[in-house]
Amino acid sequence: MLEPLLLEIEGMKCGSCVRAVEKRLLEQPGVQQASVNLLTRTAWVQLDPELVLAEQDQALPRLKQALAGLGYQAKLRQAGQEVASRRELLQQRHWWQQWRQLVVALALLLVSVLGHLALEGVIPPPAATLLADVRFHALVATVVLLGPGRPILVRGVQSAWAGVPTMDTLVGLGVMSAYLASLVAFLWPETGWPCFFNEPVLLLGFVLLGRFLEDRARFRTGRALEQLAALQPDTALLLMDGGPPRQVRVGGLRPGDRVQLLPGDRVPVDGVVLAGASAVDVSGLTGEPLPLQAEAGTELAAGSLNLEAPLELEVRRSGGDSAIARIIHLVEQAQARKAPIQRLVDQVAGRFTLFVLALAIATFVFWWQWGARLWPKVLVRQVAHEMGPMAHGVLGSSADTPLALALQLAISVLVVACPCALGLATPTAMTVGSGLAARSGLLFRGGDAIEAASQLGAVLFDKTGTLTVGRPLVTEVQPFGATAAERVVQLAASLEASTRHPLAYAIQQEAHRLELPILLATESRTVAGEGVEGLVDGERFRVGRLAWVQADDDPDAMACQTRLELQGATVLAIGGPAGLMGLVAVQDSPRPDAQRVLGELRAMGLQLGLLSGDRRQPVERLGALLGLRNGELAWELRPEQKLERIGAFPHRGTLAMVGDGINDAPALAAADLGIAVGTGTQIAQDTADLVVLGDRLDGVLVALRLARRTMAKVRQNLAWAFGYNLIVLPIAAGVLLPGFGVLLTPPYAALLMALSSITVVLNALLLQDGPHQRG
Repeated sequence: MLEPLLLEIEGMKCGSCVRAVEKRLLEQPGVQQASVNLLTRTAWVQLDPELVLAEQDQALPRLKQALAGLGYQAKLRQAGQEVASRRELLQQRHWWQQWRQLVVALALLLVSVLGHLALEGVIPPPAATLLADVRFHALVATVVLLGPGRPILVRGVQSAWAGVPTMDTLVGLGVMSAYLASLVAFLWPETGWPCFFNEPVLLLGFVLLGRFLEDRARFRTGRALEQLAALQPDTALLLMDGGPPRQVRVGGLRPGDRVQLLPGDRVPVDGVVLAGASAVDVSGLTGEPLPLQAEAGTELAAGSLNLEAPLELEVRRSGGDSAIARIIHLVEQAQARKAPIQRLVDQVAGRFTLFVLALAIATFVFWWQWGARLWPKVLVRQVAHEMGPMAHGVLGSSADTPLALALQLAISVLVVACPCALGLATPTAMTVGSGLAARSGLLFRGGDAIEAASQLGAVLFDKTGTLTVGRPLVTEVQPFGATAAERVVQLAASLEASTRHPLAYAIQQEAHRLELPILLATESRTVAGEGVEGLVDGERFRVGRLAWVQADDDPDAMACQTRLELQGATVLAIGGPAGLMGLVAVQDSPRPDAQRVLGELRAMGLQLGLLSGDRRQPVERLGALLGLRNGELAWELRPEQKLERIGAFPHRGTLAMVGDGINDAPALAAADLGIAVGTGTQIAQDTADLVVLGDRLDGVLVALRLARRTMAKVRQNLAWAFGYNLIVLPIAAGVLLPGFGVLLTPPYAALLMALSSITVVLNALLLQDGPHQRG
C-alpha cells in the first residue's frame, strides 16, 4: 500500500472549510480516503495503490491545483525532514508576521470606536467633525475591504462559487451587505437609506481579533508534540579517528558514525552503545519511571537522557528515521485521521452554512416587509448629534427604517453563526488527547482509535510477552533416546536464531550460558502458531508444539510434557529425522503490574479474556495468578482460531485485543481496537491501532482512561457548539426584539462568534490538567 500523504493546508477557518477541502480531495482521481483536521491545518490522503508510477508523480500537483481553485494553498509535509518544534517555527517568523493580524484588528477597532464616540459628542471638534464625517468612514471602509478584508472576501467568493460556502462566505456577505447599502445611501441620498460605513470596519476588526486569539489558543494544543520534538538535541559530539570530539548538527550524522554522549546529554540519534555503562532516562519516550541500565550492546532511542557516565554510541538511524521522528510523524498522521463522530460533525457543519444563508435571507425579508409593521415600536428614531449634512449613522444602536433593521438583523445572523466551533469541537480535544498520550509513550493511530478506546466493552489479551514479562528462562531440558541435553538446546537455539519470539530468546540465553556454538540453519520457515523448521548440517529439524513436531502420540513425551506444564512451564519439542529428540521447559512470569491492571480494567466495567496458543495448564495457572476466571481463558489457539474467538466473544461496545507477536497480528487487525505492547514485533505494531511503548502493561490502562476523558471533552465541546448556535441564532434573527427589546448588533455578533471558538479550544486544553502520566 502506498504511504498516505500528509498535506499542510493554509486558509481553512471553519468546519465548512473542512467539508469543502475533503469534498474536493475525494473528487480527484486516485484518492481513496481523505481526512482534514481544522486544528492542525492538515489533510491525510490515502491514494489508490493501483496507480501507475507516472500517475503517482502527478497526484500531488493535481491535488494542489484542485485546492488552489478553492482558495487553499497546500504543500506536502515530508516524513523524513528534520523535526522542528512549532515554537521554533513560530520564532523563525518575523515579529510583524506573527502579530500583524492583532495590530490590524486593534487599529480597525480603534477607528470604529472613535467614530462612535464622535457621534455621541464625547470627542470635541475639530476631530469630531472628521471622525463623524461619512466621507472619512467611506474611505476607511474601502481601504479596509481592499486590504485586511480582501483575503476573507476572496476565499468567501471562491468557496461559494465552488458550491461549498464557508464561514468566510458568511462574514464576506455580512461585510459587503453593510458596505454596499452604505455606498448606495452615500451616492444617492434621495433613497433615504441609512449610511453606516463604520460597521464593516468594526465587524472585520472583531473577526480578525477573534481569529488571532483563536490561533494563539490553538497553538497551545500543539505543546505535547512540541515537547516531544524538544527531546532531540540540535547538535552532537562526533568522534573522529585520533582527534577530539567535534560538535556537528544532528542532521549531518549518518549510520555508522560514532558519537560521544556526556552525562546530562540527550541521545541525539538512534544508536547502539559501543563503550561505557550508564543509567539512561527513557521516560520522555515511553513513560517508564525507572531508568534503563545501558552498557555495550544496548540500543538507545533518540530523546533518551544520559544520567551518570559518558557513553560512546554508533549511529543506527538519524534525522527523520529516528524513533522520536517516527513517533512525531505517527502522531501527526493520527491527528489528521478522524473519529467517526468528527466526520458526522463535519458533514453537519458543511450544510450548516447553507442553513444560515437561508435563515439570513428569511430574516431580512420578514423584518423588511412585515416585522416593522407588526411591531412599530422596534423602530427608534435617531437622536444622534448632527455633525453636518454628511452625518454618519451607527448600525446597531438603533434602526429608524424597516430596511435598516432588516439589514442589521440579517448581517447579525450571518456573522454570529459559528461553524468554526463545530469544526473545532472534535479535533481540538483529539489533538490534545493524542499529544498527551504520545508524551506518555502511547501512540494512537487516529481519532477513530481514540473513539473506539473510549467505547470499549471487552479487552482480550495474548499471554506470552503481554501478560507475562516476555523473557522466560529455560528451567529444564528432557532429552529422549541417546540425544544429549546440550545437543537438544543447541539445535533448538540454532533453529530459533532467525525468530524474535520470547521463547526463542530464552533458548538462546541457555545456549549462551552453556557456551554452545550456534549452528547455521538454512531454509528456515516459521509456521505461525506451531513453530520453526529448517536444515541444520543438511538434515531437517523442527522446534515447536509437540503435536506438530511429532504427529504420532508418544505416551512418555506426553506424560513429561504434562508434568512440566503442571509446574507452570511452556514446553517446546525438538525433533529430527530420527524422531523426537527432547523437550525444553521454558517458564515465564507474569508482569509485575498485570494483576493490578486487570483488576482496574474489570473495575472500569470491562469484560476480560485471555487468548493463548500455549497449552491448557500454563494458561490456567497464569489465569489463577491474575484473577481470571476459567470461562475467560482459551488455550492452544492458532492465529485463525483467535480470529474466530474474537468474532464470537460476547461483549458490549467495542472489543480490544492486546498482543505483541507475529501470530497476534491478524487478531490485532480484526479487533475493533488492536493494542500492541512496545516490546512486540514490528508487524504487531504496524497492525495495531494503539502502540504502548515501554515495558509496562499499565500503559493500556492509562490509554483507555485518557480516551474516555478525551471523548468526554468532545461531547462537552459539541454540546457547547450546538447549544451556542441554538441560542444565539434566534436572538440574532430578532426573536427577543418585540417583547424584550434585545438587539444583537453585527459587531457584537462577530465577538460572540470568536468567543465561541476560543471557548471550545480552551475547554480542550483542560485535558492537560488531568491525570495522564504513567507511573
